[in-house]
Amino acid sequence: MLSRAIIPFVAVCGIWLSACNPFAPALEEGNPFGDLLGDPTTIEGFFTNFRNAYELRDLSLYEPLLDSSFTFVYTDFDAQVDREWGFAQDLESTRRLFQNASGIRLQWNQIITRDALEQDKRERIVRSFNLTVTLELGDVFRTDGNVNFLLAREDSLSSWRLQRWRDESEL
Repeated sequence: MLSRAIIPFVAVCGIWLSACNPFAPALEEGNPFGDLLGDPTTIEGFFTNFRNAYELRDLSLYEPLLDSSFTFVYTDFDAQVDREWGFAQDLESTRRLFQNASGIRLQWNQIITRDALEQDKRERIVRSFNLTVTLELGDVFRTDGNVNFLLAREDSLSSWRLQRWRDESEL
């Protein structure tokens, strides 16, 4: 009699377990990257994606943020001149930074200036930041200052791209 009760129980358990994989997590509703990826058609989404590219040290997240005409400008305080480089040089420089860092923390602070240069197509944003870079050997570098970004896009449905970055930090 006990065996007659166990056989249906085992059969039901077998059917239930065949439809369930205990090693596969359940799928959740919504976008699993919702907190990671910002909406690239908004200014805040651009800054979210920029921060995440740096903190994850992921060039594949960073490169799409740059316009093909991108220029980086910084002040060489020793020579008292502005220096600049373009798209390819920036990707190489950023790749080396990401490779040699064991951790990067970027905190965006307040937007100091925001100027719409062309309605929904170009904006200049000056924003303060704090940056901490920990190198593989344990050295820690901290800096803060302002970025002066010129962002551009083709229309209001397109992603913002960084055309010009003037680094206004003092190292």
